Amino acid sequence: MNAPTCAIGVMAKAPQAGRSKTRLCPPLHPEQAAALSAAFLRDITENLALAGKSAPITGLIAYAPKGYEALFDGILADGTGLLLADGTGEMPDNVQGFGRCLLHAMRDMLAAGHAAACVLNSDSPTLPTEYLIRTAELLFAPGERVVLGPAEDGGYYLLGAKQAHAHLFADIVWSTDSVADATRARVQELGLELVELPVWYDVDDRSALTRLIEEAGRRGPHFLAPASRAALDAMRIDAAKFSLAAE
Repeated sequence: MNAPTCAIGVMAKAPQAGRSKTRLCPPLHPEQAAALSAAFLRDITENLALAGKSAPITGLIAYAPKGYEALFDGILADGTGLLLADGTGEMPDNVQGFGRCLLHAMRDMLAAGHAAACVLNSDSPTLPTEYLIRTAELLFAPGERVVLGPAEDGGYYLLGAKQAHAHLFADIVWSTDSVADATRARVQELGLELVELPVWYDVDDRSALTRLIEEAGRRGPHFLAPASRAALDAMRIDAAKFSLAAE
């Protein structure tokens, strides 16, 4: 690695019908949910590549389980790396569930020589590019800090630091509305500075899908998410009623 970079790993599963975006079924069919998941990954990695033109960012897919690497072929932005983050290996007893995968990703990105590491969700294809650029700027500034991107549902869409602090992922009940608050408490317990990005949303329910339909492909402060827009257009979803036109 020549110049120091901020690695941002998208926590992702390979798009598969029946295993991807299941909370969006209905209104989507499993095959459509998988197609939308693939479109999200394309947009998010393209967004990282765009941010990388303004800040030293390396985009990665932090995936699980092992053996599904080929399912990402052709759906990611050029130059996106793959990083296995299945939570295996030695971990503190109080880091469990999804926290093991997050810590695994952070550890391995930093071990690869990156100056800072972030984990990013795979559910926010319209996340403003400036939030990613701002994250790298904050993590390259002198001093230790944690950058948190809180989500509207009480979780977070991004977490970044210069060190893989296991305590950031300790004793947290994942997939609940207390995740961001619990993480704020962990940062305070570590005695680190916390910098928060603006709140953004995850597309994981009908309400958020409606927002995505109205937002994707339209000019605004958000990322345009052209792949998601194309996938939604192909599905011909009525945003108000969520009725699917017959194929």
